[in-house]
Amino acid sequence: MTPNVGNQLKADWTIQIQPSKTYKLNPDTQTIVGYCDGREAMEQAIYLILNTERFEWIIYSWAYGSELQSLIGKPIPYVTSELQRRIKEALLQDDRINNVENFTISRSGGKVLVSFDVSTINGVIPASKEVLI
Repeated sequence: MTPNVGNQLKADWTIQIQPSKTYKLNPDTQTIVGYCDGREAMEQAIYLILNTERFEWIIYSWAYGSELQSLIGKPIPYVTSELQRRIKEALLQDDRINNVENFTISRSGGKVLVSFDVSTINGVIPASKEVLI
């Protein structure tokens, strides 16, 4: 028999989205230059996820980062098909990101450039990543 708790479990509450305020990084000088929030923090999060190799740094969860290094040296058709899946998988780990779509892939010499749109709680953010093959 289960206890009778009445309406005690029906709490009158709402979920609030916490601010995404974080340290602002300057990738060119590799320094911290203040704080950022909102769309700018989201752009930085996308950049960091795509430029952090998954499973390589013990400070990060195994769910954080992307798996792009293993594509080096693989055949072009394999790389182009895997890029979309791996980028989407990496970015969707962040609960502020709703979808990753509109992929375009171009090849130049030994590099593949993939461009895409990231749909976030702060709007759609265009992004790109270059992968050496």
